[in-house]
Amino acid sequence: MSKRFYIFLGVGVVIVVVGLFFVFSSTKGAHLQLQGKVLKVRTGELDPNSSAAVVDFRVQNPSDVPFVVREVKVTLENADGSSQEGSLIAKTDLKVLLSYNRFLGAQYNEALSLQDRIPPRATVDRMVAVRFEVPLKNLDHAKGLKLYLQDVDGPEWETEYRF
Repeated sequence: MSKRFYIFLGVGVVIVVVGLFFVFSSTKGAHLQLQGKVLKVRTGELDPNSSAAVVDFRVQNPSDVPFVVREVKVTLENADGSSQEGSLIAKTDLKVLLSYNRFLGAQYNEALSLQDRIPPRATVDRMVAVRFEVPLKNLDHAKGLKLYLQDVDGPEWETEYRF
């Protein structure tokens, strides 16, 4: 093969690599991915066989698209290794729960519910309340909690909190 062919081949490869770099770097913000952590978990007894947990968390959306909440789950990881999903307490019932159960504390952050939006390039503090069908002593001796959020378009986010 001639010297001219290798020159054109090298120039072509460089042009393709530069083009791919610009394509990938320009679409970086379109990938929806949350970052964050649980800040605090407050627990209390509702009756002898059930208890509640109020989970305060901070989440950051570094992408260029909003995260619209489709699903929220809080799972308890028991001391024996088993897990149990809790029942979410509705945003409208949260104020009633906190007013009748003062041991859970005040509402420091806005409650998260379905269809809530986490704006692009924003960091927000939110809270969820959940009821577990376990006595308070079992909840307090659990290994931890898992908080799971899913976007309406499919992306998921999960974080753990260890007691």
